[in-house]
Amino acid sequence: MSDTHAGDTAVRNITHFIGGKIQPGTSGRTGDVFNPATGKVQARVALASKAEVAAAVAAARAAFPAWADTPALKRARILFNFKALLDKHAEELAELITREHGKVLSDARGEVTRGIEVVEFACAAPQLLKGQYTEQIGGGIDNWSMRQPLGVTAGITPFNFPMMVPCWMFPIALACGNTFVLKPSERDPSCSIRLAELLKEAGLPDGVFNVVHGDKEAVDALLDHPDVAGISFVGSTPIAEYIYTQGAARGKRVQALGGAKNHLVVMPDADLDQAVDALIGAGYGSAGERCMAISVAVAVGHIADDLVNRLAPRVRALTVKNGMERDAEMGPLVTGAHKSKVEGYIDAGIGEGATLVVDGRGQRVAGHEQGFFLGGTLFDHVKPDMKIYREEIFGPVLSVVRVPDFASAVDLINRHEYGNGVSCFTSDGGVARAFARQIQVGMVGINVPIPVPMAWHSFGGWKRSLFGDHNTYGEEGVRFYTRYKSVMQRWPDSIAKGAEFTMPVAK
Repeated sequence: MSDTHAGDTAVRNITHFIGGKIQPGTSGRTGDVFNPATGKVQARVALASKAEVAAAVAAARAAFPAWADTPALKRARILFNFKALLDKHAEELAELITREHGKVLSDARGEVTRGIEVVEFACAAPQLLKGQYTEQIGGGIDNWSMRQPLGVTAGITPFNFPMMVPCWMFPIALACGNTFVLKPSERDPSCSIRLAELLKEAGLPDGVFNVVHGDKEAVDALLDHPDVAGISFVGSTPIAEYIYTQGAARGKRVQALGGAKNHLVVMPDADLDQAVDALIGAGYGSAGERCMAISVAVAVGHIADDLVNRLAPRVRALTVKNGMERDAEMGPLVTGAHKSKVEGYIDAGIGEGATLVVDGRGQRVAGHEQGFFLGGTLFDHVKPDMKIYREEIFGPVLSVVRVPDFASAVDLINRHEYGNGVSCFTSDGGVARAFARQIQVGMVGINVPIPVPMAWHSFGGWKRSLFGDHNTYGEEGVRFYTRYKSVMQRWPDSIAKGAEFTMPVAK
């Protein structure tokens, strides 16, 4: 990447990182990278051809034998060096994220921190990769297990968390002895190149970590390549399903995290001030561009009018500005095309009869009139058959659905095709326990609006929010990036003479 740290006035060129070096794009295709706050093109990113993806995979394959044979402790020490460099460059990384994604700087700092936490977890590789041993299972035989790396692995990541989501993948993959090819979102690609540079500075051997930018051509090249053993994906459900089915059909191990429609249930006994605070932060933080954003408030019983009346002025009062400004609460959306898509959902909600309480369209920010800004939007009386309820909007649009009781709230959520995250605000321990047990969603919060697990747990939804058998990061991530092997051993002096024709049993 040239002029990585240049200001917004010059159009930068962002290229690939293959075999430990910045590599110019050779496909002749590029994509525009916008500054969402100004609406101007700030960089052009090279879009990889099939041959460029193959070059990255070849570099990773060549580096794999030595890296897999490196003791886990030495791999952990390199990751520890990387963690220290991330701490040192945290503010730089946060600014890169804000300038290309648009989220407010404080939110970008939080993203960087959550990414670093996974690196910290991966530094425990010697403990995480320990097997189990049983002496003398019978007949002079000992039995033990080990976890070994898959080989070349790949990650395909979305625009909304250009640092955190890649860090859900590659630190665990590298700790387990795999090599890695990252295909980040072409909308905000700079952070991935900076991570590659810092990994090299930390002492990671060339070829162990590679970055190729691109679109569907690059994705399909990774899916088709016979040397890619495992693929991890985070993004929309249609693409997740495509990657899972295509990858699995080619014999690859795949974890594909898809879309979401996250509900927050407000019970009649909930502290409404706390619930409103939670809905404002979880619904409009990062302009709603989070897979764990709350996009549906489920108002139970008589509190619905009071909840909407408290929400509306708070939504109108949101401070929408350039995310680099200290007092900004919500920044722009990532691109003009995405802004238009979200506005289309608002139009659809009006057309289907939902009550538009606060309209965020037409938002203007002084000095940034061409930026991709959309104000907070609030709908009431949303019904389950409406498009704005059924589909993931991925923008600052909150829908209020009214239900008569707790059972109706649970049924509403369980009938939705997505099962990523959910929350319930209540003061009743019995309700909280019943909710956690009955709800068919992978990540549950009780008076916690965004229940994203910490690095030593694992992240993943249910139903059409996850394709594959493993959640990401944590111990589930270790299982995904390793193959389990069982070894049984005995020595000649303990082996009886003669063939045995029965199923071996413990003796």
